[in-house]
Amino acid sequence: MTYRRIFIGDVHGHYKELMRLFSAMAPTQDDRIYFLGDLIDRGPQSAEVVDFVMSNQYHCLLGNHELMLLEAINHGELDEGRYQVWLYSGGMPTVNSYDGKIPAEHIQWMEQLPLYLDLEDIWLVHAGVNPHLPIEQQTADDFCWIRDEFHNIQEPYFPDKLIITGHTITFTMPGVKPGKIASGPGWLNIETGVYHSHSGWLTALDMSQALVYQVNSRTGGVRKMPLERAITKVKSGSILSRWFQKIS
Repeated sequence: MTYRRIFIGDVHGHYKELMRLFSAMAPTQDDRIYFLGDLIDRGPQSAEVVDFVMSNQYHCLLGNHELMLLEAINHGELDEGRYQVWLYSGGMPTVNSYDGKIPAEHIQWMEQLPLYLDLEDIWLVHAGVNPHLPIEQQTADDFCWIRDEFHNIQEPYFPDKLIITGHTITFTMPGVKPGKIASGPGWLNIETGVYHSHSGWLTALDMSQALVYQVNSRTGGVRKMPLERAITKVKSGSILSRWFQKIS
């Protein structure tokens, strides 16, 4: 393989951190970059993040924050209730980054984002999968929102594929410290909470070289480490505090 496969966790509008991450990784034109969704919301520069991913034609999944935005605007018919939920969930900084009007081409681009990508040995999805249903019976809510049911699985969902996700900040899982990648049976989670005051880390996983690159929005720190040093295996038990269920 002459190219690297690089997976990037939830950026949440942190364009400056994303640019520092790219400087640290120094990807070539041959490398394949995959974003796991949630490019927008919470951080100050969602418009710049979306424009960067679009203009470079990087692969990107639909995250729950893009889904909330699309459901709120509902093909041009504003759903006021859902719009307020989106704003409460971090959407206001996104509105501000666009000076109040999101371009139609950005909306159209989000509308065509896939819910998952099958790379044969690796399966990418924003939040996870419903372990009780086959893929073809699952919904956008499963792929974009699921938490405990997926992270508490006892056996891998796929016998021959590693699932890589974002969505759930890893330090909310039992025994996982801020900045660490979480692992469980057949899955890795690389969402390390760039926007969160208890973490600040934005993570990229270079699977081809088994390296992890991280930058921190709070301290300005940049680090690179072997994947094996970055991983914490999740302990058994409930993954999330109940207060966190629908806000990330």
